Amino acid sequence: MAIACFTGRPLELALLLLLATLWGASFTFIKVGVETLPPLTLIAGRTSIAALTLLAVLRYRRVALPRDPALWRQFLIQACLNSVFPFTLIAWAEQTVDAGLATILNSTSPIFTFILTWTIAGRQHATGRKLFGVVAGMIGICLIVGVGALAGINRQLIPELAIVVATICYAGAALFGRNFERLDPMLPAVGSMLAGAIVLIPASLLVDLPWTLSPSSRSMGALLALAVFSSALAFTIYFRLLRTLGPVGTTAQAYLRVPIGMAIGVMFLGESLAPTTWIGSIFVVAGVAAMTLPGKKR
Repeated sequence: MAIACFTGRPLELALLLLLATLWGASFTFIKVGVETLPPLTLIAGRTSIAALTLLAVLRYRRVALPRDPALWRQFLIQACLNSVFPFTLIAWAEQTVDAGLATILNSTSPIFTFILTWTIAGRQHATGRKLFGVVAGMIGICLIVGVGALAGINRQLIPELAIVVATICYAGAALFGRNFERLDPMLPAVGSMLAGAIVLIPASLLVDLPWTLSPSSRSMGALLALAVFSSALAFTIYFRLLRTLGPVGTTAQAYLRVPIGMAIGVMFLGESLAPTTWIGSIFVVAGVAAMTLPGKKR
């Protein structure tokens, strides 16, 4: 009985919270990483270390990599949508864009996922509860981050548009990731990380000449944290949640990611929270609940 309790939806919601924490911290890791590492090299290192970490876990579990070429082509597409393009775009943008602004722009992924699922995939019904979840979540995010976070939009339009494009990529990845529902969650995670590393490493070698760089220990620590926690562990959880909560429910972690990211900033960067943060948190929780809790069966 106890085991059954923890293998149902409460476990999935706990994993959703953990995923939000891992990805909420990634914006701080990226901001620290690009201090002395070029974006392309940072992301190449992130995907490579994550792939090696996941391969070691697969070897420990004695799980073999698939050999189907068609499946590896799907892994490559997933890598482009979920890591190669969005990771690089966000890292490039965070050279000039504040982490708070990057977080709020990237948190719109559930909206794009909902729109794509509703209009293109035809799998999502535009129920009042889902629409309420989208609106409540965005209101909460705006209250938490504050209007001041949007002050630099006109001055940093191109980097901000890059983050929006990355967010749309994440939405597409959430839909395309449903192709791996029958696989062990670690297989698409390691497959997409490997495919991403194969694309990014040559690009980094050609563009950044990484052997000429002198990264700080602070940036290297951020890179390791990004790779092991915000990539290897996070994507294993991500592909599991795509099977259990669905693409819109999984991307709802973006709403939780903002208050968690702000809390990390308070703890490690000495940032202060505005009074509206607590009000915004209520909206965030309401939005996540509306988008992830199961509806009534007919």
